[in-house]
Amino acid sequence: MSHFQVAHQPGQCSFVADCDGAQALLTYRRLGADLVDFNHTYVPKAARGSGVAEKLVRTAAQWARSEGYEIVASCWYARRVLGLDASD
Repeated sequence: MSHFQVAHQPGQCSFVADCDGAQALLTYRRLGADLVDFNHTYVPKAARGSGVAEKLVRTAAQWARSEGYEIVASCWYARRVLGLDASD
């Protein structure tokens, strides 16, 4: 997992990682002044199972917390990684 470099692209509300020329990403949206929603993750087929998606989620979460945001995740994968799954 550690060999992927994750970059924050605030203008696109995303975190990206290069996967041998293809791009893995996590997108987010701000919901007010203190809430951020991780709404989508994508990993190219050749990089699936490599840990890059988890690294994207954890890097984005570190950023959000350092900025004082509360995190919600409409993306099922981000919700799972962050332990936000709740019984409905």
